[in-house]
Amino acid sequence: MSLITSAIGQGLMWGILGVGLFLTFRVLNFPDMTVEGTFPFGAAVAVTAITHGMSPLLATLLAFVAGMLAGLATGLLYTKGKIPILLAGILVMTALYSVNLRVMGKANVSLLNENTLFKAKFLTRLPQYFDGVVVGFLFVLVTLIILSYFLQTELGQAFIATGDNVTMARSLGIKTDGMTIMGLMVSNGFIGISGALMAQSNGYADVSMGIGVIVIGLASIIIGEVAFGELTLNQRLVAVVLGSILYRFVLLIVLQLGFNTDDLKLISAIVLALALMLPTLQQKFHVQKIIRNGVARHE
Repeated sequence: MSLITSAIGQGLMWGILGVGLFLTFRVLNFPDMTVEGTFPFGAAVAVTAITHGMSPLLATLLAFVAGMLAGLATGLLYTKGKIPILLAGILVMTALYSVNLRVMGKANVSLLNENTLFKAKFLTRLPQYFDGVVVGFLFVLVTLIILSYFLQTELGQAFIATGDNVTMARSLGIKTDGMTIMGLMVSNGFIGISGALMAQSNGYADVSMGIGVIVIGLASIIIGEVAFGELTLNQRLVAVVLGSILYRFVLLIVLQLGFNTDDLKLISAIVLALALMLPTLQQKFHVQKIIRNGVARHE
């Protein structure tokens, strides 16, 4: 039971990463590689702030601001510097490695004996791992409420239109460069929060903790889409979070089968590849079934 509770809590916190990536990957149609730098950047900022005496909640909100700054850098390189999408994200991601070292002063900072969101008094009375579920749920709830409201505003609709068709959006008078920058800032802000939460949950921040997180975020998105099918935009945001939880359960099952934890990155990549291939495989088998049925009728 404790493993299931832990998986749900982890899934909720990683789900915020998935929602942030969804904004750029699906809504804005922008393959943002900044993620792998923003995630540890949010963790580094939050952990450093906490070790210097800042409130854990304020430190987590500071991680959101840090993530927004990373998104701003990528957006400016792409829109104003005319650097290709992927390269702009990779440049910022690479730069953030050195920035994280500067922020923390070393490669790894522990939160041992420090106050965190998970050490709040009302959480200490809960059973093991339920603190992660409560904290994750509260942050996911606030995230989904804010984004659901934002996407229904005129500004949010302009943001969606930019992702749908840039040329059409420009013809309607929408400043698409501004929408792209704003989307990257909001997306990376939430990714920074996810990094801050995971750092506090794990009890440390490390400069290399962002390696492979884009696979986790994409897996949450793809699994949510495959599992729940056609949905409205707001429902898809919820599906991403549920997809993140399902993904943690898949990893839990794999580990229970006896696989080594060192193989988690490989397993994550395989799970994502299978999830991406599933629609193609379904279509292929559907076509083959139609052909077989047609042949059977002629016989």
